[in-house]
Amino acid sequence: QVQLVESGGGSVPQGGSLRLSCVASGNSYSMYNMGWFRQSPGKEREEIATITNDDYVKYGDSVKGRFTISQDKAKRTTFLQMDNLEAEDTGMYYCAEAVVVDSRGWIFGFWGQGTQVTVSA
Repeated sequence: QVQLVESGGGSVPQGGSLRLSCVASGNSYSMYNMGWFRQSPGKEREEIATITNDDYVKYGDSVKGRFTISQDKAKRTTFLQMDNLEAEDTGMYYCAEAVVVDSRGWIFGFWGQGTQVTVSA
């Protein structure tokens, strides 16, 4: 079983930055294929960034050029650096570990409890 704990959320003005962290414990399932998701008020959950165990990264269109995902495997920590934040970035941010990774896509099986990000206009 994998436990994921996010931290680093908070309230910032538009244009500000935050760095989210996700620390994993327990048995890693997929050897660090990780993702960050956002749940904004009134919207469906959105996949915003993923990173493979060999550090291949992908971003959602809404965050490209502003957010950076990275990980420190030795510390089992995944990061999300968020720069030039916009009011539309407000939401609960979750990290997750994939349990299936293949050519058809990823299935995420382990989730953290989330950390709130609020960006004021």
